[in-house]
Amino acid sequence: MTDVYRVLVVDDDHEIAAAIAKLLDKNGYLSQVAHDGFEALEVMAASPPHLMILDIMMPRLDGLTALMKIREYNNIPILLLSAKTEDSDKILGLGMGADDYVTKPFVPSELLARVQSHLRRYFTLGNHESSPTQIVNGRLCLALGEKQLLVDGEPVRLTATEYKIVELLMRHPGQVFSAERIYEAVWNDAAHAVENTVMVHIRRIREKIEINPREPEYLKVVWGIGYKIEKNTK
Repeated sequence: MTDVYRVLVVDDDHEIAAAIAKLLDKNGYLSQVAHDGFEALEVMAASPPHLMILDIMMPRLDGLTALMKIREYNNIPILLLSAKTEDSDKILGLGMGADDYVTKPFVPSELLARVQSHLRRYFTLGNHESSPTQIVNGRLCLALGEKQLLVDGEPVRLTATEYKIVELLMRHPGQVFSAERIYEAVWNDAAHAVENTVMVHIRRIREKIEINPREPEYLKVVWGIGYKIEKNTK
């Protein structure tokens, strides 16, 4: 159990975000602030928080889309925050993987109670899964702490972008990702005419990890759909 929990507050309203951050800091938490979904994803990549308070209605990348992307690789507690009160919005957010829903305007003491409750349930009671230090798939070993890919025990030099693609696919072996989804997840930007960009990176990765890039054992294309890392138990 950690001594200080980091809580990421994501809201395009700077005053609300600052007020929540101040409330958290006064009560022993370490706050982080982002103002849209893209900024939230950047913080997640650089310094993952223990819990997130996520507004729904935001520019550039809304909260529900950010939630969906985060749930592809991380299971921290996420509390949705919105001025909307319709049950359909609550159901949609909870169905996409949110842990709770707080409606604006909120009572500060209630928000703190919900934060404390979810952190306790997730960490103190042991419901979270320990983050793996490496991902092994056949001849491939991804050392997450060192951000290093090993093939047959030998390190392979990848660019930062190539590493992000490999990590995304290796975290979901057998799952097919479209070029658009890969681009959005790796570049943290909306996908526009990205097929060639992703294809070039896939080709370069194949040349580095495959024995025969023309007949890949791992990094495969599913024609008309996307790309995947094949499961390999050998």
